[in-house]
Amino acid sequence: MEVPVSGARASGEPGPRGEPGRRALYFCGSIRGGREDRELYQRIVWRLRRFGAVLTEHVAAAELGARGEEAAGGDRFIHERDMAWLQQADVVVAEVTQPSLGVGYELGRAVALKKPILCLFRPQSGRVLSAMIRGAADGSRFQVWDYEEGEVEAVLDRYFEAPPPEQVASSPAPTACLGPTV
Repeated sequence: MEVPVSGARASGEPGPRGEPGRRALYFCGSIRGGREDRELYQRIVWRLRRFGAVLTEHVAAAELGARGEEAAGGDRFIHERDMAWLQQADVVVAEVTQPSLGVGYELGRAVALKKPILCLFRPQSGRVLSAMIRGAADGSRFQVWDYEEGEVEAVLDRYFEAPPPEQVASSPAPTACLGPTV
């Protein structure tokens, strides 16, 4: 399913932002770690737009391949730009099924910035989520929710329609797995 991602450009230019009263959302998904989930990322970005301005729409762009974007300033420019967006973000959402060093780095920085974080993982992929991600889940500011691809929109609705993460004692998602993994 190809979902249009308007405003997402290979240059990494963000979609609309700065609207009063709208949350700034930072979406993390694998780029150089593999683009197998790109169509899923498009669905996620499409749904996230209901809840705020997505600063990183380009992660879902069809023209963005596994080699990443070709920014005029190179990797340093990409890092500085993305870190500025991360600082601006009100909430971070990461699809973590496809392993990615970049996504792990972004999540570490988001933790340091005390951002509310939702990580989405599909156990049906046959992969095992890193203990550094699953183990960081506290049921409040850092949440890890297991889900099936067909329910991604409902999972995002449930997260954003719930009370703010600081007030949630445990994940409202019935598929959430916040305990230790084997």
